[in-house]
Amino acid sequence: SYFLFLFQAMEKEIIAAFDEGDPNEIMSSAFKLKVTRGDIHTLRNLQWLNDEIINFYMNLLVERNKKEGYPAVYAFSTFFYPKLISGGYKAVRRWTRGVDLFKQDLILVPIHLRVHWALVVIDVRRKSIKYFDSVGQKGDKICGTLFEYLQEESKEKRNLELSSSEWILHSMESHEIPQQINGSDCGVFMCKYADYISRDKPITFT
Repeated sequence: SYFLFLFQAMEKEIIAAFDEGDPNEIMSSAFKLKVTRGDIHTLRNLQWLNDEIINFYMNLLVERNKKEGYPAVYAFSTFFYPKLISGGYKAVRRWTRGVDLFKQDLILVPIHLRVHWALVVIDVRRKSIKYFDSVGQKGDKICGTLFEYLQEESKEKRNLELSSSEWILHSMESHEIPQQINGSDCGVFMCKYADYISRDKPITFT
């Protein structure tokens, strides 16, 4: 009965968030991020998720994975990759101040391709960089760019060269991961890839 009470209270809060109201009203704040009613409404059917929702969700995964038994996860902001490709390593060198990427198990990099979301997962344990795309696009160039970033980061922070022969870069094929069947769900698929991968679970959602 206590759990039913909690569930009903949570459900009430969710319904209230989806109700009409000031789109700028702050519904939740954490991780130095704020989510407004307008942001929450991007979670409605056939809407496109925005940066705020995705960054908040990635931070929730990082927070969850601090529990014992979960891989150590670091998630870059959705603004990281555009900054990297526009300004090179120098433009993002300070983004990892106080963070040792090479002590993480997994690094999540959300990628926004104008009208499409995809995910890159850097698995430090297995020395792999994989691109996950819910419409089966290739991301070999993106994986290469992120490997170059890692090489720079390793030289800068550890004075160590990364050997490209030791790392695997791979775009996941459409038959390897779940694919969306409409033009709206890429953000949700990207978040679910991150959810399953960050728990070291096979990606079995439909």
